[in-house]
Amino acid sequence: MTDKALLNVLAGKTAETPPIWLMRQAGRYLPEYREIRAKTGSFVDLCLNPEMAAEVTLQPIRRFGMDGAILFSDILIVPYGLGQPLRFVEG
Repeated sequence: MTDKALLNVLAGKTAETPPIWLMRQAGRYLPEYREIRAKTGSFVDLCLNPEMAAEVTLQPIRRFGMDGAILFSDILIVPYGLGQPLRFVEG
């Protein structure tokens, strides 16, 4: 399979092996994620920092060779972006 397996399938081409993608939330246990998360100050800060969000999105691809990932964020960023208050309480 090529490095464009997911894109090829999305374009309607048939793949011998289906591509694998990861929903980013599933990687919260990774030590490299925890290291970046510790530097961000808050979960919202991590979601709103494009470089850090991209980095934590790419971590499982590097580690496990996934074909794609959904950009890291949180569904509550949408109402936050619309001016609603948002906070995540640890624990």
